Amino acid sequence: MNRIGDKILNLIKKLYPINRSLTGPGNLETLKKIKNIIPNLKILKFKSGKKVFDWTIPPEWSVKSAYIIDPNGKKIVDFKKNNLHLLGYSQSINLSLKLDDLKKNIFSLPKQPNAVPYVTSYYKKNWGFCLSHNQLKTLSKGSYKAVIDTNFKKNGNLIVGELLVRGKSKKEIIISTNICHPSMVNNELSGPCLATFLAEYLNTKKNFYTYRFIFVPETVGMLAYLSKRLMIIKKNFKAGYHLTCIGDKGPFSMIKTINEDSYSDKIASTVLNFYKNSKKHSFLSRGSDERQYNSPKINLPVATLMRTKFGSYKEYHTSLDNLKTVSKKSLEDSYNYVLRVLDFIENDFRIQSTVKGEPFYSKRNLFRKLGLKTELDKYEWDLFNLPAYADGSYLSDICNKIKRPPWELYKTIKILQKSNLLKLSR
Repeated sequence: MNRIGDKILNLIKKLYPINRSLTGPGNLETLKKIKNIIPNLKILKFKSGKKVFDWTIPPEWSVKSAYIIDPNGKKIVDFKKNNLHLLGYSQSINLSLKLDDLKKNIFSLPKQPNAVPYVTSYYKKNWGFCLSHNQLKTLSKGSYKAVIDTNFKKNGNLIVGELLVRGKSKKEIIISTNICHPSMVNNELSGPCLATFLAEYLNTKKNFYTYRFIFVPETVGMLAYLSKRLMIIKKNFKAGYHLTCIGDKGPFSMIKTINEDSYSDKIASTVLNFYKNSKKHSFLSRGSDERQYNSPKINLPVATLMRTKFGSYKEYHTSLDNLKTVSKKSLEDSYNYVLRVLDFIENDFRIQSTVKGEPFYSKRNLFRKLGLKTELDKYEWDLFNLPAYADGSYLSDICNKIKRPPWELYKTIKILQKSNLLKLSR
């Protein structure tokens, strides 16, 4: 049986070559492959030209081909070999032009000479190619042929994937992620691929909360989705997390919600307290769809779960964000990180002691009967600490007080509950 890291990585490999953008056939192809794993995924369509809050959905963009032929007749840049070579949302052209004129529409990164940059022009008509700076420097003077064959469908669609995993309660946990970047792994694919297998797993469980999974193009896609679902989400919202840049080997981290004191913050922050070198970023350093959730008049306190923060690793938004940026181990660890956050919410009960004074554990065979001069182990300390702090507080509050991770307390809580020493309530 494949481990979860293998499964996530295999899906990443399948989705990696696909050209995704705000719109276009690559997004639908991506969602169809995800739907093969979670068949109850729904695909929602939003018409091009539709106004969603302050934004307008752009025309649906598709690419047939894009290439450059050098003065010797050699094809030196080809979209079909690397979709990052094309400026996102490029218009069609068929031009013969000198090198100096061609360079006006070429993007490179002099400080990262081996990387092909990811560049877009969604809302301004333009065309262009992206090359590594080292390749750019090899181009000789002469006449070049630049061809871009793209289509803008004004009556097209922006598509979104939506999945509800129904629980006992109508209260919802939001899990969202983006499907709008072409061939980049950690920044793009780690989020949707990890979310896919979280959804698959939760579909097999009896959950207390309902889980809403959202696969969207960044910004305008999220706003389109919220324009349709905001009222029902606000009615049932419990907590929410956006997943991005969550497959690398860096420290686990989060971006807090705008007020930094929401239930989403509290749960994720408590989990991170028990990970070495973890990082908690202010909303002031936001950059993904946490921006839309936390904006005025939407006011959904959704935090972002990551490893290395977007923009903080050298491969970000370049061709270097490839399959080398992740591993089976890092993906599995990231999956377990998010799952711990969700399990914590599922198990975040109010805990109330049922006896006055300290329980007599020995008569219940829960504690040693000999008074030996030895230090208490972790389990024994948990036996004493949980009832001591069980004044009706939530587990999320108790964990920070007794400095113990929630996942190491669940078993002891069940033992104490079975012995009628703790009472749990929502």
